Amino acid sequence: MNIVFSVEQLKEVAEQILAQNPKKIILFNGEMGVGKTTLIKQLCKTLGVEDATSSPTFSLVNEYDTVDNKIVYHFDFYRLNKETEALDMGVDDYLYSGNWCFIEWSEKIASLIPEGHSVVTITLLADGKRELKLV
Repeated sequence: MNIVFSVEQLKEVAEQILAQNPKKIILFNGEMGVGKTTLIKQLCKTLGVEDATSSPTFSLVNEYDTVDNKIVYHFDFYRLNKETEALDMGVDDYLYSGNWCFIEWSEKIASLIPEGHSVVTITLLADGKRELKLV
């Protein structure tokens, strides 16, 4: 999937991503400030999370419950120094839970990511729109 969108189209973009039936582990790639967290917040909302969502930059992971009692995990490994820090927090339990796992800065834990995952790459275009690729 490859689309170009504006920030005002985030709801539709999230619906399109989920309609592609991606793997439950999704890696989000893109430069700082490109909108990874904003897209993840919209994906959580689309999946039925009613609580406020925020970036887990300092906590590394936020857990959200959906209205139909499913769990969504949102990881931000930007501040991680070593993969062993992720192992110490029990990242394997999260990744193999069968729940949605949205991961920012996954390159910090590259060797820990299961093979069965999808990747969203977001690029900021000159006109302020974003290009999104889902593989």
